[in-house]
Amino acid sequence: MKIVSEEIQLLSIESLKSTLRKLENAYKRMTENHSNTTLVKKRRDAVKIGLDSLENAWHGTEFSYDEEAIRSAKLNLQSLLPSIQKQYVKAKEGSAQKTIIERRITAIELAIEALEKSHD
Repeated sequence: MKIVSEEIQLLSIESLKSTLRKLENAYKRMTENHSNTTLVKKRRDAVKIGLDSLENAWHGTEFSYDEEAIRSAKLNLQSLLPSIQKQYVKAKEGSAQKTIIERRITAIELAIEALEKSHD
């Protein structure tokens, strides 16, 4: 995995934690409304596994997922990138939203890389 600064590590972990909280809240609301939660659940689980992979790579925390969970998480994270990149292009230059989206893209890309390294 490529070496990134402590600042990027911190920002990436915080970005994924924020994304995970949003997905957990969406999952809860959708469950209460009896909506289809399949996609949100897959994304939530992928972000959690991605977050855990970064914390493992950078802080040595436990990472005990089987190969299927890792593969699924990687694919789901990769599927998120195109829509987030479109949001980035549409965001106003210099805005806080653009910065948040940029951090989210970086965090997801680093998580994908960590997942690839976790089962080499």
